[in-house]
Amino acid sequence: MAKRNAVRSRKIVVNPAPTDYHGGMDNFDIDPTAPKAALYAELLTAADALTAGEPDGTANMANISALLWQFLPGLNWAGFYRMGRNSAGGDELILGPFQGKAACIRIPLNKGVCGMAASTGEIQCVDDVHAFPGHIACDADSRSELVAPIVRDGAVIAVIDLDSPIPSRFDREDSAGLDAMARLLAKRI
Repeated sequence: MAKRNAVRSRKIVVNPAPTDYHGGMDNFDIDPTAPKAALYAELLTAADALTAGEPDGTANMANISALLWQFLPGLNWAGFYRMGRNSAGGDELILGPFQGKAACIRIPLNKGVCGMAASTGEIQCVDDVHAFPGHIACDADSRSELVAPIVRDGAVIAVIDLDSPIPSRFDREDSAGLDAMARLLAKRI
């Protein structure tokens, strides 16, 4: 009983957070009418600023998924799947930080757009996910998808996944922009 009373009598001190606790990184001036190349250049600059010097990969993926969500119009999901192990000891993708509806937690390699990107190490840009062989419908509203593998030391360690309810939402400029993001993050997650 004495131990319980000791806990109840502890003084709790709340320190107000400094006003610049995140360096003002949430105040991006995003021009939705800017050409895609300029938008991705600004996105990459913001991503570099947010992740430079931060050793925690989960924190970096969380911030990048928020940036993707904030910068890119027409998305219904933006986030990461990390390479991991299944119960049989084989490789699979495991859900990481994201923005959007709840998602599939585990994706086998060679299944769906994410699994294909992870197993081939190549960007997958799909105009109509419902026509994609082996598509995994985590969100039935998704119509198009763009997935870029993140490669470190020759091995895929994760993928960045963008979904949209708009058919053919993604193009070569989106692919190039997401590939640049994947290259930036290769040593930061």
